[in-house]
Amino acid sequence: MRRPRPLPAALACSAALLLTVLATSPAPAEGRELWGSVTIVPGHQGLLEVAGYGGPALGAGSRLTLTAPQPAEVTATPLVDGVYRGAVAADGGTGSYTFTGTATGAGTETGTETETGAGTGTGAGSATGTAAEPGPWLGRTFPFVLSVPATAVPGTRLSGCAMVVTDAAGARRDQGACTVTVGLPDPALTQPLAGVPLGRRPTIAGTAYPGAQVTVRDQNEDEVCSTTATAPGGTWSCVPGTDLPAGAGRLQATATFNGVSAASEQIRITVT
Repeated sequence: MRRPRPLPAALACSAALLLTVLATSPAPAEGRELWGSVTIVPGHQGLLEVAGYGGPALGAGSRLTLTAPQPAEVTATPLVDGVYRGAVAADGGTGSYTFTGTATGAGTETGTETETGAGTGTGAGSATGTAAEPGPWLGRTFPFVLSVPATAVPGTRLSGCAMVVTDAAGARRDQGACTVTVGLPDPALTQPLAGVPLGRRPTIAGTAYPGAQVTVRDQNEDEVCSTTATAPGGTWSCVPGTDLPAGAGRLQATATFNGVSAASEQIRITVT
């Protein structure tokens, strides 16, 4: 029975090099959907950042389009980049970025394998190339400015926010959904005034979103008093149920409505 002949040293090294390159080459990334989220209070604007493209490198004319959820509108595409051109529809219903550059696809593989042994010889091999830059849309974040009308109800998640990437021929290459939540305006403490000496049970007042539950806490996060902003304009007031400790302290109001919350700035107080 004939025994198999050993591989020549150079051929064995080449095979070893091939196995090394295959073992160290990164596996293709799994596809990911586009994503983005933002919370915007009524009557204000916010920045929705879209990321997550995991498809193939696309060429000039490929486009990322964001459809704004109702009743929000796209007001700007603020990315400053020479190869991505931003645009906003006249009605604010959509915003987009169009790639105007050239896709890159060169890759790099580098490896060296050397084998030395008595009577077998020495072999070496290498593979080199040019490093590839990330293709269009890959590893990038694309900002869209959205506005939410003053009539939007805090705690509402606006429906209809969607994103899609298409190639130059208009074929869909990736898609995703975005989350736009209507936030709660910050409450304000209007009484007491900071730095004015107070009695042990001062009246505490301010403004908040109408219907919000307001809780006032001290510097130790202990509740001082609470109430609901039911008066016109969202004004509210409450009085501590127990005496405040004498000396320096802080107060802060937190408003909660429909599952979202917001906090006022802290004020410094002195209780005599």
